Amino acid sequence: MRTVNGMADFLRWPTGSRSDGFSTPSLSLSLPGHDRFRQIRHVNQAFILGAGLGTRLRPLTDRLPKPLIPLFHRPLAAWAMDACRTAGIRRFAINTHHLPRKWEIGDWGLGIGDWKKSEEIAGNGLSSQTGLWNGLPVDLFHEPVLLETGGGLKNIASWIGNDPLLIHNGDIFSTFPLDRLIAAHVASGLPVTLAVRSEGDAKHLALDSTGTLVTDIREKLGRAPGTHVFTGIYCISPEVLDLLPSNEKISVIPAFLELAGAGKLGAIVLDQGVWMDLGDRESYLQAHRDLDLGPAIHPDAIISPEAIIERSIIGPGAVIESGAILRDSIVWPGGHVSSGAELIGCIVFSGDKVSGKHRDADL
Repeated sequence: MRTVNGMADFLRWPTGSRSDGFSTPSLSLSLPGHDRFRQIRHVNQAFILGAGLGTRLRPLTDRLPKPLIPLFHRPLAAWAMDACRTAGIRRFAINTHHLPRKWEIGDWGLGIGDWKKSEEIAGNGLSSQTGLWNGLPVDLFHEPVLLETGGGLKNIASWIGNDPLLIHNGDIFSTFPLDRLIAAHVASGLPVTLAVRSEGDAKHLALDSTGTLVTDIREKLGRAPGTHVFTGIYCISPEVLDLLPSNEKISVIPAFLELAGAGKLGAIVLDQGVWMDLGDRESYLQAHRDLDLGPAIHPDAIISPEAIIERSIIGPGAVIESGAILRDSIVWPGGHVSSGAELIGCIVFSGDKVSGKHRDADL
């Protein structure tokens, strides 16, 4: 299975920091002692990172936030939440920024029709919207000003409380065992445990000889070149929030580098199963070619017997008229392809009726 590189946001050094990589702006608190992390409970809550702009997937993300883009007829975030639930997660937080109302629309969101204003107040002073997804509570935390990964975590500190947390990027699809990540985090007593892969194009993490500690990130500590790929999935203990400033837009990287420097940034190598970063057009198409997650043609699609469909994904409510030809293409729910249209390597996403001949186009 092809592994797609990514995680650029995670590995980008914050703007304005020193080029040598050792400036950790706004991290004025002392590093928590290792003993504070030994009493870790089982991880039963997760934070889905959903606030990114999805610029590499435009124009698809002009219609939907990246985590809501359909993968085999379901939002990417729903696949992530399924994996979390299988691993024992029982409550979710999701941060939103771009097109936030789309999360609350039944046809395009998570299928939660009854969202209510919660009494939970985030660090930015806004109440969350709460609902039930497959019987499990979900809170949406809106960020009018994008806070990045560290700021987004700090913003939901009151929701996190005193319990550990699983964090999952909203544009990642994986089938590797999240329960092993959770078990490693609980057993290690470390403040953070990253799930990593040994194969991939973005090898920015260096590990120690045991493969259980991250010793460097992009050689910012000058210790070793990268040997492993970060998956965008990790566990933290709540004390990590002490390393993040309040009400600031900041990455988690300064905190992670501080922990790595102190020998307290954990890792577990999970090479089993599939891992794909679906943050760009090619990886999105490739996922539909490589994965087998359900019927390619949704049973609620309306397909003319005279249409020709090869290696393509047709969503619910889509209409494919007589004489249309589709090869290696994806039609989102409700898409409409006219009679005589010929699409090769295309994504029909806009809701407009598509006609004519197109290759490698987003329509």
